[in-house]
Amino acid sequence: MAYRIYLVDDDRFLLDLYAIKFKNAGHDVSVFNGGEDLLAALRKEDAPVPSAILLDVIMPGMSGFEILDTIRKEGLAKGAKFIILSNQGQDSDFEKAKELSVDGYIIKASAIPSEVLTETIRTIEGGAQQGGGELPIHQ
Repeated sequence: MAYRIYLVDDDRFLLDLYAIKFKNAGHDVSVFNGGEDLLAALRKEDAPVPSAILLDVIMPGMSGFEILDTIRKEGLAKGAKFIILSNQGQDSDFEKAKELSVDGYIIKASAIPSEVLTETIRTIEGGAQQGGGELPIHQ
């Protein structure tokens, strides 16, 4: 099954790398260089809801957590899975991700693009975490 994937990162090389991996697997991919671009796309009337949004944490302007907080407050992308894709892996980052109810957390430095693809599809197809389970973290 093909999914609509949104990738948000200020690193153009990584965006292109991940986009190619997802596209080659048959998925519809949109890339965004930052939060404002993503939010503008999500706010459009009749904007398609992505299956998953992968967010970097550290970016100029809005952080991934600020973007996610805005999406939640505005009720955008309802039904999308949110995955943090970051090199930030401190306990405070994991706690913030839990507070914002992310569906997954992937440490970029520890995951090759094929693993990012696999973890993303697993998150989409796995559905919501039940009973306040632990945040799935791929390290």
